[in-house]
Amino acid sequence: MKAVLFDMDGILIDTEKYLTVYKQKAMREAGYRLDLETAYKFRSCASVFAREQMKGIFGEDFPYDELRRRRQELMSDHIARFGIEKKPYVEETIKELKRRGYQTAVVTATAEDRAVRYLEMVGFKELFDEIISASMVKLGKPRPDVYLYACEKIGRKPEECMAVEDSPNGVNAAYQAGCHVTMVPDLTPADEEVKKMADHVVPDLRISEITPENEESRYPVSRISAFMKKKNFIM
Repeated sequence: MKAVLFDMDGILIDTEKYLTVYKQKAMREAGYRLDLETAYKFRSCASVFAREQMKGIFGEDFPYDELRRRRQELMSDHIARFGIEKKPYVEETIKELKRRGYQTAVVTATAEDRAVRYLEMVGFKELFDEIISASMVKLGKPRPDVYLYACEKIGRKPEECMAVEDSPNGVNAAYQAGCHVTMVPDLTPADEEVKKMADHVVPDLRISEITPENEESRYPVSRISAFMKKKNFIM
């Protein structure tokens, strides 16, 4: 294993819940109701697919693009007022992976300009070798294009990369691309279909302390690194 590719919303920053809340709010303002279970299915889903699915639910007149822009406005207002919350253990995990010589990249469904801005706001941008957005490819998640492009950009084969995802659409994209997949569920647990695609499901990106033979010699290693070592992927 040579590289670890991280989704952003729900993995690096705690924004996924707000994306869902404001999607529902924008729709309520326009007179539409979207239940939470259905809303969760659209996490990390490219607009070309989400638009088609929404029109299938609400009819061909459903103003998808207008409501998408309204959701983005609501989200921007929220971030301007409250900032962005970091997900736990991210920084120490990525620094440990970098110390061990792994390449790291962000692979996100969020537009490139917003992704860069969000990562700069929380101080994560410089931790990554590349920031790859679905806006850089023709089809976003759950299609594999964005992961294939990320692998190309960092000069690695998909089988040399571990993708870290929180949503079924993201897991599906990474799996189809041929990457190994670690899922860290955010808003919903991994269902049986997702478990078939993910190599491993972990509760968070916590740093574990592994105690070698000498108990005084203790060094931190992420759960992801521990999994990679277990699978003989450690360099």
